[in-house]
Amino acid sequence: MSAKISYADVEVGTELPAQTFPVTRATLVQYAGASGDFNPIHWNEKFAVEVGLPDVIAHGMFTMAEAIRVVTDWTGDPGAVVEYGVRFTKPVVVPNDDKGAEIEVSAKVAAKLDDEARTVRVDLTAMSAGQKVLGMSRAVVRLG
Repeated sequence: MSAKISYADVEVGTELPAQTFPVTRATLVQYAGASGDFNPIHWNEKFAVEVGLPDVIAHGMFTMAEAIRVVTDWTGDPGAVVEYGVRFTKPVVVPNDDKGAEIEVSAKVAAKLDDEARTVRVDLTAMSAGQKVLGMSRAVVRLG
């Protein structure tokens, strides 16, 4: 598989289609099962509050994975992501109601890095409940 987006067609400032990802308690339980991360701050409200959190919070790696979907959906190839890193700045708080939380992700091409390798740097912004939940969220992507 290779990226559907051509390096030649992308300019610095190109915005990727923004997406919103819902997160419910059921989502967190599913992720815990898949990842093996059963830390009670991700599913037990009583425990989360006892350790000083406002409520149950989403796994950081889950939040990171949801955010990069904006890039992989844009390229059409998850293998196009060469590097990806973030700083976890705020937790995604997931209330026990019918709505849960949302992670809103936007991204844009911040730099064209290497014409020969056809790589670009994409900067992502991930927000939840009006707060930035990932900082320094950047991906290096190889385009077609």
